[in-house]
Amino acid sequence: MTLNTDMQVRVAAVTPVAEAVKRFRFERPDGAALPVFSGGAHVVVSMDDGGVLRRNPYSLMSPPNDTSGYEISVLRVPQSRGGSAFLHEQVKPGDILTISQPVNLFAADRRARKHLLIAGGIGVTPFLAMMEQFTAENIAFELHYAIRSRAHGAYWHELLGRYGMRKVKIYCDDEASQVPITALLDKQSLGTHLYICGPSGMIDSVQQAAQQAGWPDENLHFERFMAPPTGQPFQLRLARSDIHLIVGEHQSILEAVEAAGCQAPYMCRGGACGQCETAVLSADGMIEHNDIYLSEAEKASGKKIMICVSRLKGQQLVVNL
Repeated sequence: MTLNTDMQVRVAAVTPVAEAVKRFRFERPDGAALPVFSGGAHVVVSMDDGGVLRRNPYSLMSPPNDTSGYEISVLRVPQSRGGSAFLHEQVKPGDILTISQPVNLFAADRRARKHLLIAGGIGVTPFLAMMEQFTAENIAFELHYAIRSRAHGAYWHELLGRYGMRKVKIYCDDEASQVPITALLDKQSLGTHLYICGPSGMIDSVQQAAQQAGWPDENLHFERFMAPPTGQPFQLRLARSDIHLIVGEHQSILEAVEAAGCQAPYMCRGGACGQCETAVLSADGMIEHNDIYLSEAEKASGKKIMICVSRLKGQQLVVNL
């Protein structure tokens, strides 16, 4: 069971926008309005990939005030677990997909006097909706966007045309330009909030720089959905349901539970929201915690696991499901 009511959408358009990046537009099959959302929200897209159910979260990038459709952008990941490959290779206009209602774990803080946005690669997508919202509400912001090259960077040209070089700065690896993090953080006015979305290494380095510069934690915001890693298969027992399963090499615990016909709560499926937190009754082996939600003490206790991204390195895991 999720916190959402899933809904069907029709794929209205599929548009290549950069190297290995496609934009997908979803609309209601009956033409009705979709639920409203705020900048930073995401939806979970369900995909039937040859009988295998895949569910991936994607940030909404379309203007929040446009309820005629939702838009997401998807990077084709080289070692895809299936989601990005399915969308890039199999989904076409006219197809019907199932998505969740929007959930926002990366909302803009209304107390901020200014919003400083730092994006890396496809991490720019939630900021597209945020920037539309800030513009409509006349709120100060600036975007610093790091890309591998102009061919690989999505929407940089459109962003410069829409907002201008005062509000949007582009940095390209192949042009030897980098976001001047230290100088950028030092010159911000009091009341500025910082938002980071992109590769984990970039998020970690910017967070560390901000903390060292004395930024309060409540002014730091980031979005990072972790992909479930692969690992050796292990046995899983659902104690309350009295079900025994095998979690496969390329399967998360949550996916194995769903494949067995059981329902477990989730919102992000990326180790960030805490919704799928599950009690561990016993573990014959070492729990590999891959989430960013549990504290280090909680992880060390071995009593909890985020079943969307974490797994067992061992023989058997028994959980309270």
